Amino acid sequence: MQGLVTRILSSSSVSDERGLLKGCPAPSVNHPGSRSSSALNSARILLIKPSSLGDIVHAFPVVSAIKAQWPGSHITWLVKRQWADLVERAEGVDQVWPVEMTVTSWIEAGRALRAQRFDLAIDLQGLFRSGILARLSGAPTRIGFANGREGSPWFYTQRVPVLSPDLHAVDRYLSVVAALGASLPDKPRFRFRLSEEDMTVVRKLCQSKGLSVDKPWVAMNIGARWPTKRWSPSSFAAVVDQLHEVQLDPVVMIGGAEERAYTNTLRALTDRPFIDLSGEIPLGYLPALLSKATAMITNDSGPMHIAAALGVPVVAIFGPTSPARTGPYGGGHQVLTSRIPCSPCFSRVCRHVPELECLHRIQPTQVVDVIRPLLTAHVPCR
Repeated sequence: MQGLVTRILSSSSVSDERGLLKGCPAPSVNHPGSRSSSALNSARILLIKPSSLGDIVHAFPVVSAIKAQWPGSHITWLVKRQWADLVERAEGVDQVWPVEMTVTSWIEAGRALRAQRFDLAIDLQGLFRSGILARLSGAPTRIGFANGREGSPWFYTQRVPVLSPDLHAVDRYLSVVAALGASLPDKPRFRFRLSEEDMTVVRKLCQSKGLSVDKPWVAMNIGARWPTKRWSPSSFAAVVDQLHEVQLDPVVMIGGAEERAYTNTLRALTDRPFIDLSGEIPLGYLPALLSKATAMITNDSGPMHIAAALGVPVVAIFGPTSPARTGPYGGGHQVLTSRIPCSPCFSRVCRHVPELECLHRIQPTQVVDVIRPLLTAHVPCR
């Protein structure tokens, strides 16, 4: 067996004491006392997490933890406009603040945020722009990671250390809530607003494509932002062939309009039927769609994290990135990796010879072997 199958068994990740990651040197750090912690129950909180799609999903448990500890708090989430529709589906978010990725937009946002009179700003992005937005918001308490990049820690009044580079993003984000004095649940909660209206839209669209979402089906996402994260179309086509042969279809392609080029390539590589919804489902409706999937086969991608957050079993193919840091969160998922020494390299350009060996070593038969029990055991969550 050329690839190594890694099962994500629990929601916790590595948290050894290898020493704090080195960020910008910072002056003394203020820690909230019990009085300030209790005051958060009526606080206006600015959560800054503009991007990207997967990281935004990883921050959903932060909202759940804050609302569980301080139900009277008001949470405004600042996010890139392209992801705003997803954040609107996050249970516990009181206001969504969309921004464009331009300097002018961020300056205007900073001025407008100050008028909201926030009590606390939480920066989960950890970059110069997000740090300065926290400062411009006027919030007297500003918290972020001690190892934030581009000088962002200088804008915080409280800095949270990250004890391990291999801490999963979900656990890293939740460490900020713990630093504020919240008691964290044993299992982080990803809470979506799955409305009947969203489900009706999804059902109608899928019916027009010949798919009944209430019967078993497999979601497949063959795209990814990094070229080095993309398993080959021929490998995905072989999986489609094999699933059809053992009657574990239909397979439904999901993703944005940019994924259509990949699905067109895939269609030329297989004569087996599949349903292509790439570019058909607006982002805000994707949680409703994926909540009905029986399982998902995917590259390391944003939709992978949505599916995992919904409790849908995921079979994920990882090459240059680390499952420990950004794998599908929680139990019941399967991650396929290979034993290439340079993986994970965290690079968008492969310099290894042969190129992308970390992905090419993973065989379609391995994917089918690990998804079989998931397809026979799982019942859609809604």
